[in-house]
Amino acid sequence: MQHELTTHVDLLNDRGELNEKGWARRLVATYNRERIAASWLRIKEWDYYCVLTPDYGVAMTISDIGYLANISVTWLDFVNQTEVTETTMKPFTRGSLNLPHTSETGDIAYKDSRIDIRFTRNPASRVLTLDLPGFDHGKGIKGSLRLDQDPALESMVILTPFENAPKAFYYNQKVNCMPATGTITVGGVDHVFDPQASAGVLDWGRGVWTYRNTWYWGSGSGCMDGHSFGFNIGYGFGDTSAASENAIFWDGRVHKFDRIEFQIPPNSFVKPWKFVSSDGRFDMGFEPILDRHAKTDIGVIKTVQHQVFGRFTGDAVLDDGTRVHLDHFLGFAEKVFNEW
Repeated sequence: MQHELTTHVDLLNDRGELNEKGWARRLVATYNRERIAASWLRIKEWDYYCVLTPDYGVAMTISDIGYLANISVTWLDFVNQTEVTETTMKPFTRGSLNLPHTSETGDIAYKDSRIDIRFTRNPASRVLTLDLPGFDHGKGIKGSLRLDQDPALESMVILTPFENAPKAFYYNQKVNCMPATGTITVGGVDHVFDPQASAGVLDWGRGVWTYRNTWYWGSGSGCMDGHSFGFNIGYGFGDTSAASENAIFWDGRVHKFDRIEFQIPPNSFVKPWKFVSSDGRFDMGFEPILDRHAKTDIGVIKTVQHQVFGRFTGDAVLDDGTRVHLDHFLGFAEKVFNEW
């Protein structure tokens, strides 16, 4: 079942429960934080951007997960198969970062003695600005990227409940295929992002989570034969019986498909993976380049993350039956376990 929402609704009712469940092409629901009927410890809000070129990439996160803010920056070097991630945390923020209730308007900024980071929303673009002088043992990272977003661009939006937890929900938007322009300087070396060869994705999330979760997520954005092409795949998080989050993006339009399975080698995340959808519309091999692995175990807070960057080869099928063949298409896939 793939229940599509096409009309505007309030996200939550007066009891703090989802009014609707399913997927949409745009933010059809109003995120009304004041109606949340759960502890501030369970409220999770974040904006995550990942921008990739064939040789390097950058990821930036500003999140407020109730009991702390998590500000993260990752630099990816695909040529040397390395990555550096640095995270700044601020305890007991309780929503004080004031992340916008929509991805369509509003700016986000965080600044302290170590980092100055800002996400600015313009009518047809998003601007990511970063300055972290101490990054990677003092090498430093700074710069600015503009991600162009056509107002007509469709996205993957999902409204997901959790079994046996009526006050919990996940409201999530993935905006793929945004061409990137700008420069990121790492250790004094300029890295240019050309819109002809680089693209970004936004993972925008707001919700109330249950304590223990494991999710699988994959994403890619770029061009195929002169067309804008991307995909979003995933499962494992919440009750997705009303709709999956699996979608292909072709020239700014969503082509929805059903369930998918991540076939990950049992003993190594850097061996080849396989992705197979239940309806045959997404059949891919995946050759890893590097594994951005992180593990945290601090009392009641535990995370194990494997975000693996690599290249997809295989076929994706559009709604009209057109088969798009990918050959070493850059993207990532991840398995993440959280207790937080």
